[in-house]
Amino acid sequence: MHYLKAIHPILIILAITFIHVSPSHANKVKVAHFSDGSLSGWEEKSFVGTTQYQFVRDEGHQVLEAVAEGTASGFFREIKIDLNKTPYINWSWWIEETLQGNDEKSKAGDDYPVRIYVVASGGLFFWRTRAINYVWSGSQVEGSHWPNAYTARAMMVAVRSGNALRGQWMQEKRNVYEDLKLLFGREITQIDAVAIMSDADNSGGRVRARYGDIYFSAK
Repeated sequence: MHYLKAIHPILIILAITFIHVSPSHANKVKVAHFSDGSLSGWEEKSFVGTTQYQFVRDEGHQVLEAVAEGTASGFFREIKIDLNKTPYINWSWWIEETLQGNDEKSKAGDDYPVRIYVVASGGLFFWRTRAINYVWSGSQVEGSHWPNAYTARAMMVAVRSGNALRGQWMQEKRNVYEDLKLLFGREITQIDAVAIMSDADNSGGRVRARYGDIYFSAK
């Protein structure tokens, strides 16, 4: 179960179902429409208890709030993204605070107030699956990356770190194509799923965070 948590159920689900969906070729591809109060196309998966997700208003906008109290659950969406056309993932997030004292590079400390996963499926060849976890870290240096505590097929990237910007909305953009190439040494031109998760099950702590819309863009 912890292995699945590390790379999310998307990896197993895609390996089993091997669903064929035509990749998107638009210049902008919406993945999450949280500002519309919609979870259309998303599925929930629980690992340890259930993180509470609900839509709330924040600064005049609707966002998805997550509260994890010793729990780990999230949402995933199967969607094929052509990274040759739209390599940039864009999102916004907000945290109340990071977890403190947990070693994020260990299995016992693999918890984050916010995670956004991108997954390149290996299909039936599940061992070829690769995933990136973009996280708001409590202790790792911003911009650093390291293997997930459970599997080298998933890499962690500290997009933000620490509590200096807690309580503030941060707008993020990452070049997924370049990140996959850097982290795995391979040219991967398509991802197959995106996921979000707020978790505090390993540390037994509590986190509260919020997610804005997610989309891919050409620039």
